[in-house]
Amino acid sequence: QVQLGESGGGSVQAGDSLRLSCAASGGTLSTLGVAWWRRQPGKEQDFVAVVPRNGAGAIDYDDSVKGRFTISRDNANNAVYLQMNNLKPEDTAVYVCAATTVTESVNYSARGWYRYWGSGTRVTVSS
Repeated sequence: QVQLGESGGGSVQAGDSLRLSCAASGGTLSTLGVAWWRRQPGKEQDFVAVVPRNGAGAIDYDDSVKGRFTISRDNANNAVYLQMNNLKPEDTAVYVCAATTVTESVNYSARGWYRYWGSGTRVTVSS
């Protein structure tokens, strides 16, 4: 059973940067598609970014974070990162890491594809 854990959240000012980490135990992230989602106050959980496993599609981002956020893998440390630059108050949310076992390209913004979920790390951006 894969267990995911997030870290790196915090309270920052608008324009600052943070790097979130997703670490796994019980499995190897390089064999899984890994995504970041976020739960904003009063809203549904939304897709942020995905890095598919090899052969299962391309890295993708929600339009709201394109050009500011970067998702990447660190296979040596069995981790996936979300580098967040130029943070805005509307980025305030609990950020959750999720992993999927799919082996072909799918609509990664659909929750149903993800088998494993972390509990999240909170990011607060003040203006």
